[in-house]
Amino acid sequence: MQFIDLAAQQARIRSRIDARIAAVLDHGKYIMGPEVAELEAALCAFTGARHCITCASGTDALLMPLMAWGIGEGDAVFVPPFTFFATAEEPALLGATPIFVDIDPQTFNMRPNLLARAVEAVLRQDADIYPLPEAARTRKLTPRAVIPVDLFGQAPPYAELLEVARAHDLLVLEDAAQSFGGTHHGQRHCAQGCHAAATSFFPAKPLGCYGDGGAVFTDDDDLAALLRSIRVHGKGSDKYDNVRLGLNGRLDTLQAAILLAKLEIFPEELTARQQVAECYARHLSGIKGLTPPHVADGNRSAWAQYCVLLPEGSRPAVMDHLKAQGIPTNIYYPKPQHCLAVFSRLGYAAEDMPAALQASRNILALPFHPYLPEEDVCKVAAALREALA
Repeated sequence: MQFIDLAAQQARIRSRIDARIAAVLDHGKYIMGPEVAELEAALCAFTGARHCITCASGTDALLMPLMAWGIGEGDAVFVPPFTFFATAEEPALLGATPIFVDIDPQTFNMRPNLLARAVEAVLRQDADIYPLPEAARTRKLTPRAVIPVDLFGQAPPYAELLEVARAHDLLVLEDAAQSFGGTHHGQRHCAQGCHAAATSFFPAKPLGCYGDGGAVFTDDDDLAALLRSIRVHGKGSDKYDNVRLGLNGRLDTLQAAILLAKLEIFPEELTARQQVAECYARHLSGIKGLTPPHVADGNRSAWAQYCVLLPEGSRPAVMDHLKAQGIPTNIYYPKPQHCLAVFSRLGYAAEDMPAALQASRNILALPFHPYLPEEDVCKVAAALREALA
C-alpha cells in the first residue's frame, strides 16, 4: 500500500505529460518559457485571483511577499505553532520575530480570539495577556503581519481573522500550501480576501509537480509587480537592471508544463479526494478512542492529508501494528514549532501552546490519495480497530 500514490496518477496522464515535456524540449525555453505564463493564467482562472506569480518553491512563495512588504528586524509576525517549519522560518529568516498563536483542537488552525490576545500582548509587552517570546517582552515590537495556515486542506475562519487583522493594520498572507483546490464558503483558496496567498507544488501536494514549485496570488497590482521583480533577483526593466534585493525564485518551464497536464484532471481528483475522505469516515466510525478529521462548516477540504487523533500514548503501538500489516503512516507534525531547537532562543515553554502540543503527541496521518481503493481503506480501518481494541 502506498502512502501517496503518484505512480497511479502518472499512469493516467503519462501521454499528456510526455507531450508537454516534449514541447518544452522542442522550443528550448527552459527558463520563463511560454508554459509559465500559460500556467499563471490558468491558475488565476481556477482560483479567481487577479494575479498569480509562480516561483521555485512553496517556501519562496512565503518569503517573497514578506520581502515585498519590508518585513524585518523589530517586526512581529503571528504564526500557528502546528504547521510545517517554513511558515515560521521565513519571517525569522528576514529578522522578524515569530509570535505563535495556538490552534483550534478540532481543525488545527489558528484561532482568531487568540490572535487578538497575542497582538494585544505584543502591544502591551505583557505575557500575562498571552504567552510571548523573550524578544517581545524585553523590547517593543511592531505587529506587522499574520500568516494563517490552511492545515491539512481546510481554512481557518477567515472572516474573523481578517477582522482582527484590519483592527490592527496587519498584513495577511494565507499559507495555502496544503489547501490548493479547496474552498471556504464557496470561494477557492488563494482568493480569500487576504493581501496575498502562497501555495506549494511539492510533489505530494494536491496539485504537485515533479520537483519543487510554488506560487503567490494577489489582487494587488503593485504587490504583483514587486513579486515579479523579486523572483528574478530584484530586476527592473531587465534582469541586469537590479533595483532591489531579490531571489533566484523562478519556476522551471518543465515544472510548469507538468503542472499544466496535471491541472487538466485536478477538478476530478479533488472530487475523488472527497470521496476517499467520505469512505474513511464511514469505515472509521465507531472505533473507540479514535477521533476522525473535523471539517468546519463552510469548508470543503482539499484533503492534503488524512489525519486522525489517537488516545494519549497509543501512537507508537498503533504505528507498529499498522506497519506489520504493510500499512504506511506518517506524523504531521511530531513537534510544534515553538518546541523546535531552532526557536529555543525565543524562550517559549512547551505548555504555552497546549492545543498544538496535544495534537503533536497524538496525530497520525493515514494513507491517502485520489486513487486509494475502498479495500485499502477497509484494511486500514480494520487494523486501527484491532490496534485500539
